[in-house]
Amino acid sequence: MTASEFGLSVMYRILKKSGAERVSDESADELRRILEEIGIAIAKSAVDMSVHAGRKTVKAEDVRLAAKPFAKF
Repeated sequence: MTASEFGLSVMYRILKKSGAERVSDESADELRRILEEIGIAIAKSAVDMSVHAGRKTVKAEDVRLAAKPFAKF
């Protein structure tokens, strides 16, 4: 198993803030895995957008545009 970029305690806090009374270890770990997959997909898309625009720097706008298919802002 590879190390995650996200801390498990953050996943517990997110689930608690979302209204969960209790959070299992498995649910926190699954949320972490899913968010990391989505984050990687968004990051790759944002990098592609910046390259397409002829920039080396990924801007916030690239990330927002890349995230649109995944969430409502």
